[in-house]
Amino acid sequence: MIEDPLFYLLAVPALLIMGISKGGFGGGLGVAAVPLLSLAISPVQAAAVMLPILCFMDLFGFWSFRGKWDKANTKIIICGAVVGIAIGTASFKYLDEHMIKVLISVVALGFSGNYWLRRRSKDDEALTSSVLRGGFWSLIAGFTSFAAHAGGAPLNVYLLPLKLHKTVFQATTVIFFMVINYVKLIPYAWLGQLSSENLMTSLAILPLAIVGIVSGIWLHSRVPEKLFYSLCYGFLFLTGLKLLYDGVSGIL
Repeated sequence: MIEDPLFYLLAVPALLIMGISKGGFGGGLGVAAVPLLSLAISPVQAAAVMLPILCFMDLFGFWSFRGKWDKANTKIIICGAVVGIAIGTASFKYLDEHMIKVLISVVALGFSGNYWLRRRSKDDEALTSSVLRGGFWSLIAGFTSFAAHAGGAPLNVYLLPLKLHKTVFQATTVIFFMVINYVKLIPYAWLGQLSSENLMTSLAILPLAIVGIVSGIWLHSRVPEKLFYSLCYGFLFLTGLKLLYDGVSGIL
């Protein structure tokens, strides 16, 4: 198991935020988990530790939203994401720790900025489904999800303008990430990322994710969503800045 106390200190907010997001409160804020853990360990190891936990949590979401997703869009985005995962697997050896930190920071900063800009934008007409747009953004989502479990931002670029019913939107997102997370187990195992150290660490911090899921269900109807989003996205933005500084400094 990982022995660094800082890792476990960071794992508490990381897993709670991830679990709360999977529990239906907080949207795609699970993207914050890998950036947070990357402050203590390498982004590659952080992603490896998180994958088995994500696969476990996805089962809860699948059961809650079973059969409610948009079937046409689901086919488009899953096909695109599988291609993105394949690209990530092929380019894995060319991505060093500093490059991945920069990649994660860009996703974290972009996700935060997109949230704040979206709050200030006026309502537009809903877009229609598109194989081209859906395939492109889901390919990007598959790649960033492979590298850092950060596929939410590019996926939302495609799904949000469709203005799906919130239940359909959530269900489509749930089935998308469940499928690609289980697909990612194959290349992660092939690349040696599912080591005994990483798996034992995943098992040790798994209870935090369960607490997060239960908390997300409880918070959904009790805490002002605006306040929760503002705090979490602000925290994610600061984490992104720190990782950007670390990554660029390492490259230079």
